[in-house]
Amino acid sequence: MFLHNLKYELMVSLRVKDLIIWMMIFPVVLGSLFKIAFGNIYTNDTLFNSIPTAVVENEKNDIFHSIVDDIEKSDAPLLKVTYMSEADAMKALENDEVKGIIYVDTDTKKEESDKSFSFFGKMIDAVGVPSMDTKLSLKIKTNGIEQTILKKFTENYMAQESIVRDAIEKNPMDISSVTDVLTQDMTTRTDRPITEGNTDPFTSYMYNLIAMIAMFGSVTGLHIAAQNQANLSNLGARRNCSPTPKSITLAAGLVGSYIAHGACIIIGISYEALVLGVDFGSRLPLVYLGGIVGGLMGVSMGFCVGSISTWSQSTKVGIVMSVSMLCCFLSGLMMGDIKGIIELNVPLLNDLNPAAIVCDALYYLNVDADLSRFFIKLLTMAGLAFAFAAGGFVLTRRRKYASL
Repeated sequence: MFLHNLKYELMVSLRVKDLIIWMMIFPVVLGSLFKIAFGNIYTNDTLFNSIPTAVVENEKNDIFHSIVDDIEKSDAPLLKVTYMSEADAMKALENDEVKGIIYVDTDTKKEESDKSFSFFGKMIDAVGVPSMDTKLSLKIKTNGIEQTILKKFTENYMAQESIVRDAIEKNPMDISSVTDVLTQDMTTRTDRPITEGNTDPFTSYMYNLIAMIAMFGSVTGLHIAAQNQANLSNLGARRNCSPTPKSITLAAGLVGSYIAHGACIIIGISYEALVLGVDFGSRLPLVYLGGIVGGLMGVSMGFCVGSISTWSQSTKVGIVMSVSMLCCFLSGLMMGDIKGIIELNVPLLNDLNPAAIVCDALYYLNVDADLSRFFIKLLTMAGLAFAFAAGGFVLTRRRKYASL
């Protein structure tokens, strides 16, 4: 009896226009629009180019020149240096042609001794090391990441120079050795990712799209409850006259909705991952699992709301759609930053929001090395699905009608 009812529930699901439009077509269209709108923003924003920098030498410094040349010859140069007069440098800074101006001041003094030179104010015996005292200063127009890097570069140069000054007093070296030491750790930039997963913030919109499909399952769950209530539909009246136990009819309807909605989730994730090329990490099978369990939660929520007999069907549809869209909004579907704002002010709201739970599960699956937080969210979704389904069965278990 259960399998017979299940077969017809699946056949009916394929004919429901709401299922086709809201669970299949709408997510595909919205996902495509997200990809067009956000697909390359993160890549463009995070693409690092050499920082255009003006250098004003009040007096020429051979060692600084040598270090800058080594930096620019590297495969991924940190700086793109142009030597200018102060007037030209200020004009370039005002026109945003350079991000900052480095001023180089040197004080070179040669002592009378043929074998001794003054290096940073100290007398040493060296070959090819001019006496000098280098002073770098930086001028910027606005604050930003590139300006901060320039500040760190000048600070690092002065710190390295101080170290070399102390070392050369104890062990004199030629000028090439000095530049080699100063160039260390300045030549190139090195990217050190904090996670192997996809940290593109715009991927959260794709997580929210999956959460939206899961939440829209509440509409199918609501129809299952309505189709078993005699006061809401003619089909419900016929089913209440049927000798088939109500529990079997409800269970078959729920399982059929779970299967149909799970298929919609799989189609949505497959379209995002395989067609749009969204990077969900290396655990795509678990992404399907998280989406399907989220769909179970959405269908069960709609079933629970639909089992309340005192409301009309149109009222119930309005409630589940409003709640679903509100949950999606609070999880970041329309405004990506709102979930973080809620986390700072009312973190409990994110813990209770079904759409946010689905998004968190997919995010943790992508960026975490272990699966502990993902499985916690998965168990939370499964627990809510069970609670909603149990509530729906309790509300409809002993319902009787005076006349049919």
